[in-house]
Amino acid sequence: MAVEDTVPGTDRTARRARSAVAVLFLANGFAFANIVPWMPAIKSELELSNTELGTAIGAMPLGALVTGMLAGPLIARFGSGRVSVASGLLLAGVLPLVATAPAWWALAAALFCVGWMDAWMDSAMNAHGLRVQRRYGRTIINTFHGLWSVAAVAGGLAGSAMAGAGVPRPAHIAAVTVVLLVAVLAVVRQLLPGPETDDSAPLAEPAQPVATSQPAAADASARRAGGSAAQVAAGTRATARPRVPRRSIGLLLGLSVLLMMAGAIEDSAASWGAVYMRDELAAPLFLVGLPFVACQTMMTVGRLTGDRITDRFGAVAVARTGALLSAAGMALALLISAPLGAVVGFGLMGLGVATLFPLALAAAGEIPGLRGGHGVALAAWLARLGFLAVPPLIGVVADAASLTAGLWLVPAAGLVAAVLAVGLHPAASTRGAPSA
Repeated sequence: MAVEDTVPGTDRTARRARSAVAVLFLANGFAFANIVPWMPAIKSELELSNTELGTAIGAMPLGALVTGMLAGPLIARFGSGRVSVASGLLLAGVLPLVATAPAWWALAAALFCVGWMDAWMDSAMNAHGLRVQRRYGRTIINTFHGLWSVAAVAGGLAGSAMAGAGVPRPAHIAAVTVVLLVAVLAVVRQLLPGPETDDSAPLAEPAQPVATSQPAAADASARRAGGSAAQVAAGTRATARPRVPRRSIGLLLGLSVLLMMAGAIEDSAASWGAVYMRDELAAPLFLVGLPFVACQTMMTVGRLTGDRITDRFGAVAVARTGALLSAAGMALALLISAPLGAVVGFGLMGLGVATLFPLALAAAGEIPGLRGGHGVALAAWLARLGFLAVPPLIGVVADAASLTAGLWLVPAAGLVAAVLAVGLHPAASTRGAPSA
């Protein structure tokens, strides 16, 4: 068995592809983060209530939820590289629609399209990152997510600076669009060519992204034995319906709810941080984007250090502690009615929620009786319900009482996540750890 292609020092193609995927993650994280600081201004110009703004924001995860399941077939048909590029270009095309929306319905429609394109780009660039990771033979996917967080921080700071400096919103977002277009087009030739099965795991079998399943192994064995297509299909059908234990279904649902809670916590900074600073704390315009920036900064720190901490203390302990920290952070932001308290509180919330998503997805890939890729895909899709449901719910409570009251739903989500962290079995604690 030849293993040279899994050694970074001997595979120039893999190194170029790694850089290309890094650029895609950076571009994706930077793009929408520039819009977040403009949300209070958009709310004022369109004369939206909290409920209307929350519902419009909810259109973005709705777009991801409705169209996200189509990403898999598109990747299988056209390849993760092509889908990453195409969806990135389309995302660049719809960003200006958010900045120039003339009414609530136009804002909601634009955000729906942003969620749609972002879901496809997210799935495709992660799939391509896993292809590159298999070429390397060691874990590198966490670095990509860390870069995404870095770019999101940079985007939030840039958006805050532009808003504070009085730069016209359409001009600012047009510049962001150009940056995204250039970044995506620059990496087209550096991505790995060919179908997804070209870059298999070190055993050189046609593997699933997470692990080789029994049906895939049966199919490979039949082909090596010289079996016909019908024999291969028959062998695959014989093993394609593994019995899924009832406990595994319950575990999948529990992890999905955990991911929903994590999504609700993460989204609160992007959807409501700036509005909370302006409407509840009367912060100046150049400060309103700082809760989002603080959240993303601390989330980056948590993700870049999370693997070693998880290996030492275990996934359950790390996730439970993080969930409680996120609840405490948001509670601090709400109890201390001052901009500094809000920034510190949102930052602690970001640090706490940092590892919830990767640890829960890793655990979903280890559920007995499910193919790793299927468990991850289904749990991630269900998790989008958290992004969809919570912004409108917070908006409704905000209009009925106050935004401060609505945001108390976030600490509640942290407490629920802490309870559900028991579903992170030990296998999840080593799945994403980097090789020594």
